[in-house]
Amino acid sequence: MSDTSPCLNCGACCAHFRVSFFWGECQSAGGSVPDHQVELITPQRVAMLGTNQKPARCTGLLGDVGSAVRCTLYEQRSSTCREFQASWSDGQHNPECDAARAAHGLPPLQPPEVPSVSPERVA
Repeated sequence: MSDTSPCLNCGACCAHFRVSFFWGECQSAGGSVPDHQVELITPQRVAMLGTNQKPARCTGLLGDVGSAVRCTLYEQRSSTCREFQASWSDGQHNPECDAARAAHGLPPLQPPEVPSVSPERVA
């Protein structure tokens, strides 16, 4: 994660959604997610501890949502976490990011500003 990522001072998604994924991503099945960090939700799916309840909060999240946060399992995180993108991080709006932020009283992320071109420079 880059040092400029909005995720480093947010963490709302980690404290809002159930993070579920195929059990084959767990270490005992050859994956990277530590077995002691998940709970079984169906015979084929697991969830990160702390996210299968309301209010949700992944036990891997350190810090206060909306402030400085970090994932203690970042290198071992599931595909669900790897695939979740902050709004505008790839140029696309992510309504789920906005919903998680809103649930914690945080404003939605805004698209990066496009530099304006002065009329003198266009000619």
